[in-house]
Amino acid sequence: MAGSPDLWSRWGEFQKYNTRGMKGGEALILELNRIVHSSGISSPVTSKRGLSARLRYLDSAAGRQALKDRGVSARTIRSWMQGKSKPSKANLERIDSAYWERRRENLLRSGWLKRHLDNDGRGRRMEIYPVDQTHVPEERLRRNLSQRSLTVRYVWGDLVDAYAAQDADLVDEIWDDVISDLDSDYNAYAYVSSVGIGA
Repeated sequence: MAGSPDLWSRWGEFQKYNTRGMKGGEALILELNRIVHSSGISSPVTSKRGLSARLRYLDSAAGRQALKDRGVSARTIRSWMQGKSKPSKANLERIDSAYWERRRENLLRSGWLKRHLDNDGRGRRMEIYPVDQTHVPEERLRRNLSQRSLTVRYVWGDLVDAYAAQDADLVDEIWDDVISDLDSDYNAYAYVSSVGIGA
């Protein structure tokens, strides 16, 4: 497993008492997904406005290819683009999936996500929410963990590259670097409930 061996070894103690959480790297990936989605079209694909906006966004060679990759024929795509037919529920899901794939790729390719997170070298504030211990049966078995907050700089380029490559092991290693700035108890945050990035 990626990261410091000691960092991950203590999770076994927490988990056997029904502590709930995920690796910090997984939480980072989920938060980057949230940032990508919050920058896109807010209207749902089931609305006229949301559908029209997605079809406009996908009206390119790459966009049409993303739809074809999901099993949509060129003829059907033309019919939608020309407003001659309406997509079925299953095709609405294909359109939405293709839109978010292209949106993510464009944000990564353009460098927007890196610049946004780097924030002209100032970095971004990150909130770290510890593992959920509410299901641990006895008070004596719970660790005293609080929400932590820190400004993260310098890792954003590497993190976005790892996210783009879908390299979960490298994201784990970057998480190890992030939490090493906390204090001597940083290994208690190897697993978390979630993280929030102020972006």
